[in-house]
Amino acid sequence: MMTLYRGMDRAALDVAYNNVDAIPDFPTVLADFQARSAKLYERESCRRDLCYGDSPRERYDWIACGQPDAPTFVFIHGGYWQNCAKEDFAFIASGPLAHGFNVVLAEYTLAPDASMTQIVGEIGRLLDHLAADRDGLGTGERPLVLSGHSAGGHLTAMYRGHPVVTSALPISALVDLEPISLSWLNHKLKLSAREIDAFSPLKHIGKGVPTVVAVGGAELPELVRQSDEYAAACAASGETVELIHVPGCTHFSTLETLARHDGCLAQALVAVAGR
Repeated sequence: MMTLYRGMDRAALDVAYNNVDAIPDFPTVLADFQARSAKLYERESCRRDLCYGDSPRERYDWIACGQPDAPTFVFIHGGYWQNCAKEDFAFIASGPLAHGFNVVLAEYTLAPDASMTQIVGEIGRLLDHLAADRDGLGTGERPLVLSGHSAGGHLTAMYRGHPVVTSALPISALVDLEPISLSWLNHKLKLSAREIDAFSPLKHIGKGVPTVVAVGGAELPELVRQSDEYAAACAASGETVELIHVPGCTHFSTLETLARHDGCLAQALVAVAGR
């Protein structure tokens, strides 16, 4: 056995970062997410596939809560930077909408069509686009909470210092890319040494906005560790941060507590936004 990372060999790392195999019947869970997301699009006031760049997936959906001067909640989906789409997770907008947030569902180009450098750059362009309010939505002058799940949590952590962002909620964020680069996930990502260093938020805390770091209490240990270490590093750097272990929740069921009006993460959103 050749140890690659924290006493784990390649086989152990592959298991440690396989969120799909860690729960029973992931295809059924995803199908449920997709069905509920389709219903949300049908019942809410939406503008679909607004462009923030030239690439086909540089798009976002705008879902209005109907309240004047509402803050914006930006959600970046997960899928290890190489799977899924914004349409799969639109159901999570129910919680923020109920609390008076307009919702942006962000899309980005996936690996292997895009490198990590390109993916990170695209989210930066999205935030610049919203800061300039190029679509006349009021996003440049109102509070904006940046959030995302898993890979989206990583991208959230990358941009908690962006000028348009007023608070952040990274969920199950992957903030250290070294173990990612040593596992099955790197087949499509092909992370370079420069990318592993530059795009590991754990290594570059910097000055940012008030942040709630959230992770499911029943997630894989490596996911929990990454969130714990990131919250601790933020606190050690003097940043305003709170760590939440969502009780009993797996990597995917954690999102249910954002979708529910009275859920743990919906309440955390309200608190971190100062609503």
